[in-house]
Amino acid sequence: MTSPVGRNRSVSDRARELARVTLPPTLVALLIILLWYGITFYVLETDRRFLLPPPHAVIQEGILNTEVLLEILGGLRQTAMVSVLGLAIAFAIGFSMSLVMSQAKWIERSLYPWAVVCQTVPILAIVPLLGFWFGFGLMSRVTVCVIISLFPIVINSLTGLQGADPRLHDLLTLHNANRWTRALRLQIPAARPLIFTGLRTSAGLSVIGAIVGDFFFGRGQPGLGILLDRYSRRLRSEELLTAVIVACLLGVVAFWIFGVIGRRAVGHWDPSWAEEKH
Repeated sequence: MTSPVGRNRSVSDRARELARVTLPPTLVALLIILLWYGITFYVLETDRRFLLPPPHAVIQEGILNTEVLLEILGGLRQTAMVSVLGLAIAFAIGFSMSLVMSQAKWIERSLYPWAVVCQTVPILAIVPLLGFWFGFGLMSRVTVCVIISLFPIVINSLTGLQGADPRLHDLLTLHNANRWTRALRLQIPAARPLIFTGLRTSAGLSVIGAIVGDFFFGRGQPGLGILLDRYSRRLRSEELLTAVIVACLLGVVAFWIFGVIGRRAVGHWDPSWAEEKH
């Protein structure tokens, strides 16, 4: 049995760890709120404070107003659904491309430039084309998410797959392992840390893609992008800032979820992920 002293020490250690993790971002948040109040009341003139209403006005109009809150939560649900679908498709395409490219240099030379094209394509310029090709509904929004979030998955997965220990490659060669046995037994396990790094990056980008697609297509079930456009056109600054904060939180939560999954999956043997626990 654990002694009372041991239990108290364990509780104290957990409290200190919780404070170590939560205190710094909390202090930064308080500093941002103070700066926000300072800009609203001491920088902006009275007749221009609608440009940056104070935090308590944002809470009152954007959160405590039940009608607005339900509207934003509905937009959050729609944006989250689109970003999850886009990220899942981007991962399926990106990881498959990386796995194929890791098997032969000529395949990498053939496909890698097209992955770079996806990264450099001016997404705002092709959004109208996507609407013409796929309509202005869910499919076009998901396509924007896929285009934006594909490249980090490709580059990180490919780097991880190609970075497996050469000595282990030699060992598998001695056992006459074929390409796919080598990939399943060696390359994919070795690539897991970088795969999750790519997923964390692409998770936030997928949220941005969902909002961008929503903002430009502007039809169907309203997501956060449509609400941002609607609030800005009507100069409803409190609701606009609430929607912006909710969109930021969605991206942070997506990044955090894959961080937690990554630490559980690879943190016990990969130092770069294990260090995040301390």
